[in-house]
Amino acid sequence: MIVEMPIYTKKGDKGKTGLISQGNGEKARVTKDSTRIEAIGAIDELNSYLGICLSFCNIHAHAPILKGIQENLFTVNSILAGSDLKFSKAPTAKLEKEIDKIDLKIRKLTTFVFPAGTVFATHLMYARAMTRKAERRVVALSNIERVNPNILTYLNRLSDMLFTLFRDANHEYGVGEAYWKGKS
Repeated sequence: MIVEMPIYTKKGDKGKTGLISQGNGEKARVTKDSTRIEAIGAIDELNSYLGICLSFCNIHAHAPILKGIQENLFTVNSILAGSDLKFSKAPTAKLEKEIDKIDLKIRKLTTFVFPAGTVFATHLMYARAMTRKAERRVVALSNIERVNPNILTYLNRLSDMLFTLFRDANHEYGVGEAYWKGKS
């Protein structure tokens, strides 16, 4: 059965939004500036930005990784909105496996790297920063409500994955990294 989703409902016109029903059939209403909605919004923003990254993706192997991340972020947001979906350790393990695989072919880090290089790479680095922001919002939520710890771990590892993809994107196109040397 296909359920149509209206573009507008007018239910949020007074600054509240609905969360997924918890079995009683009634949707919980929360203010749009609540900690939960801030977390959901930050992940939504990140997921949207990953769509921009995909539009610049010029490395065939990176596209399915990014699409998988988007799928996981939809699941995370659904859970944060109250669904009974599950989020296991498996998505994080998959990220770790990809990070380790890519890390074998790029130069080992000894200092900080400037966010520069190809257009695709720099978009990935911005997405990494957005991941950190989303992670901070979910941590804030976890300080007042229970959040599946696998989600927190995933977001932390996701920033590592995007950083690794950033470095690999520059590596694939022969763009050297600019290293921060600190104060002299």
